[in-house]
Amino acid sequence: MIAGLQKLGRYSLALGLAATSRGLWRRDEIGRLVNVLDLFSAPKIVHNFSHMDQVFHTRALPADGVTPSPLPQGTAQDLPAEVHDWIADRDVTGIVVLKDSAIVFEDYYKGTSAHDRRISWSISKSYLSALFGVLHGEGAFGSLDDPVTKYAPTLKGGAYDKASVKDVLQMSSGIRFNEDYLAFFSDINRMGRVLALGGSMDGFATAQKHSAAEPGARWEYVSIDTHVLGMIIRGATGADVATLMNDRIIKPLGFEVDPYYLADGFGEAFVLGGLAVTTRDNARFAQMFANGGIWNGQQIVPADWVAESTTPSAKTEPGEIRYGYQWWIPHGSEDGAYLGRGIYGQYIYIDPARNTVVSVHAANRSFRDDGVQEEDERIFRLIAASLE
Repeated sequence: MIAGLQKLGRYSLALGLAATSRGLWRRDEIGRLVNVLDLFSAPKIVHNFSHMDQVFHTRALPADGVTPSPLPQGTAQDLPAEVHDWIADRDVTGIVVLKDSAIVFEDYYKGTSAHDRRISWSISKSYLSALFGVLHGEGAFGSLDDPVTKYAPTLKGGAYDKASVKDVLQMSSGIRFNEDYLAFFSDINRMGRVLALGGSMDGFATAQKHSAAEPGARWEYVSIDTHVLGMIIRGATGADVATLMNDRIIKPLGFEVDPYYLADGFGEAFVLGGLAVTTRDNARFAQMFANGGIWNGQQIVPADWVAESTTPSAKTEPGEIRYGYQWWIPHGSEDGAYLGRGIYGQYIYIDPARNTVVSVHAANRSFRDDGVQEEDERIFRLIAASLE
């Protein structure tokens, strides 16, 4: 997500400096653009990914006195040698492996620590799916077949006019949206500029007017669908996503370190990729899903939603990785394993059959290379199998 912001920095910095001379730009906007310039550069990417609150607007998710939940230490396990090679090759910054809800392997690299709140990028989508499931269980939504515009009326007359709630959950809205991270004028990078410059993400979504397919006809990964899912949640509940996420998911899980969301200039959480958490707390979230939505004896996410959202239901092409409701289901996972995934090598891998969870943060600038994701998935299966 927002991988094109390096180009944004160079291009917009020049525009911003010129505009400043005319008194049109605020100092903080220029500061963000300067930081964005080197956001993904090799010397700074590791530091930046643990300090995104120094670059963007944020929304805090405070614990408000909630005691962190226990995450017990199990019998320490060494991992196969090729896993250690993979850790080095992928520029992993943090990894936590749970077996039977206990830590059996944990380590941090490249000068980072267990307390770093690392950007999880699109793992944030899986968190939002979990929140949607909680609210759905509470009766906040009438039906997954309801039109998007029932809950987000500002989208009437645009690209989402005929889409259903289920369509955006499955990334099957049919919207015409270019998710090319390397193209400066792609839709995904235009959206990134809105975030970096403190604009309105809702305004950006409302401005989308063009479709490429009928809603529900095909699957296409477009991150704007997740923002629209956040608009649906806000419209149905009258509450903002950051508050709901904190109250329904984060506090019940008892995170060790208060997470935060990146936010737009109006304080709305960047729900499609902006959640910053520790690697250990991501493992808590993943283990709760491995437990069928239960954490410390409390049913946080309804069990039927855990099952439904992580079942491959989207109309992906044969041979493609499969997709549920903002969760990925790799091939070779017939035993029920699934994962949340973010750019630059962020993962939570969940294998309920083996009761194994792998939580990974990384700064892998080669994440787009052919075969990288498939090899990552193989490594996760190898880790789970090695702990049997």
